[in-house]
Amino acid sequence: MTAAQETTPSTSAWARRPANLATAVTAELVERIVRGVHPPGTPLPPEPALCGAFSVSRTVVREAVKILQEKGLVQVRQGSGTIVTPPSTWDMLDELVLAAAIAEDDSLAILDDLVVTRRVLESDMANVAARLADQETVDRLRALVDRMDELVDDHVTYHEHDRAFHDVIMQASGNRIARGVVRALESQVVNTARYMGRTERALCVASNRGHRRIYERIAAHDPDGAAQAMFTHITEAWLVRRSGPDTARLVR
Repeated sequence: MTAAQETTPSTSAWARRPANLATAVTAELVERIVRGVHPPGTPLPPEPALCGAFSVSRTVVREAVKILQEKGLVQVRQGSGTIVTPPSTWDMLDELVLAAAIAEDDSLAILDDLVVTRRVLESDMANVAARLADQETVDRLRALVDRMDELVDDHVTYHEHDRAFHDVIMQASGNRIARGVVRALESQVVNTARYMGRTERALCVASNRGHRRIYERIAAHDPDGAAQAMFTHITEAWLVRRSGPDTARLVR
């Protein structure tokens, strides 16, 4: 494939045009920007070229560019065209941007950052949950931990209960924004092998020991202990699942 072919989308790829053209064009351009086909500081192809490449109208292209602006990926400059912005301006909580960044990141740095973000937010929510949890919440956590002990040979069902355990704690904290951020991040990676890693029985057993420590600290209404147990659990679980030698950025 030539450089020109790589830079401009193939018309044949759009022979079966999706129903929502602006959304589809946006998704393709997000992927190309994240991959570096259109590097930061360079202009996107001009409007007529994009119209021809995707076989869409100027209205569709303009709508796609508007969406890219909202995601922080481009800036429209009078007289200079639509310029790709540096990654520091991209909305990394956006579904398309995060998915493309994860897919492109061979170093797992994006997943490391995702886990660190989860760890900060969930440790704080565990702290608050230990102060606020009523008996019903404590009973739900105990039931989930006990059930996960029985599910260590069924990793699919185990991980469903795992996510439910964390969500009970997040709900108990009352922090809807932090819960929303964690759930949005996890929704992008929960079914990906690069994030889930190995799934054998021993790892489920080790993981649930961490859950039980968290539950015990919440049941004891020990905020600092619950926060530390959550911090340790998320860190250790990811280091076990993670492939590759660079783990220094997680241990901090």
